[in-house]
Amino acid sequence: MDAHAIVTGIKRGNRPAAPPIGFIAHLDTVDIGLSPVVRPQVLRFKGEDLCINRQEDIWLRVAEHPEILDWLGEDIIVGDGTSVLGADNKAAIAVIMTLLARLDHEVGHGDVFVAFVPDEEIGLRGAKAMDLSRFPCDFAYTIDCCELGEVVLETFNAASCEIGFTGVSAHPMSAKGMLVNPLLMAMDFISHFDRKETPECTEGRDGFYWFKDLIANDSEAILTALIRDFDTDGFNRRKHRIAEVAEQMRSRYPTGNVRYQITDTYRNISTSLARDERAVALLFKAMEELGIGKKVIAMRGGTDGAVLSAKGIPTPNFFTGAYNFHSRYEFLPVPAFERSLEVALKICQLAAFD
Repeated sequence: MDAHAIVTGIKRGNRPAAPPIGFIAHLDTVDIGLSPVVRPQVLRFKGEDLCINRQEDIWLRVAEHPEILDWLGEDIIVGDGTSVLGADNKAAIAVIMTLLARLDHEVGHGDVFVAFVPDEEIGLRGAKAMDLSRFPCDFAYTIDCCELGEVVLETFNAASCEIGFTGVSAHPMSAKGMLVNPLLMAMDFISHFDRKETPECTEGRDGFYWFKDLIANDSEAILTALIRDFDTDGFNRRKHRIAEVAEQMRSRYPTGNVRYQITDTYRNISTSLARDERAVALLFKAMEELGIGKKVIAMRGGTDGAVLSAKGIPTPNFFTGAYNFHSRYEFLPVPAFERSLEVALKICQLAAFD
């Protein structure tokens, strides 16, 4: 473990000609304002609503979560409704640790590197701080979120923005023509963006602006926003729009001030994957041999693999099997969980003998 709390390790192989491969998962779970205490439980889904917390009368209702119908008669791992389950991404940690234990009993495999990183949920900070000399693999796999069979070969391009508004404070008795309210400046700034280009109004390959936080007092307001777009040109246009609106605001409030900073967070992994097709080819072959239908998706988010891919280690993402991540109704079907492990094992085997 290094100074950033990043844990890396290696499972030495017995097939020297095999390419070194890696698996990465993040240690942190998302904070959505619920309890930090997770109380997982295993319930059998029999086709009826699941009571996950009798004391608080919290139910996972089939009408609201029809995706659970695919798991009739199966065991489901779920929390108690007072927190997220945290399968995103503790499920992947369990898969990787079990993989390392199971590799002791497999016929052969090459060197397998593993990494567990913190702070994925707050900007992929752990992956960005990785010392790649401790993770010297040809290619790797992120195991993160996603239902059975889902594979991520494309992510958003992402940036974070901080827009600062400096106003002019004044007492209400003499405010006319003098007061510049930084809170209203921030609201005015937001109004220049299409309300339909927000996360709740977009899907598929649509990009968006997400105004996340606003802190203000009489003199200053700080607005934070996220930019997301799959297309590089569209991504750059969105960043330009932030700058354009900031300039308009400076003209509108000449006695105030507007400043902004845009920081790239991660890039679409698709370009990096195209440079070395072995990672994707092995993943698809593993799923085919296991009889798992692949569902290739463009992830409306990012993974640690987006950082590694940008640094030269092609890193696609495959499923843990969980549903409703970042929700009190997150659940993980046990059979899907087990299939995630089977894919990881099969990849190691195929890499050793292909």
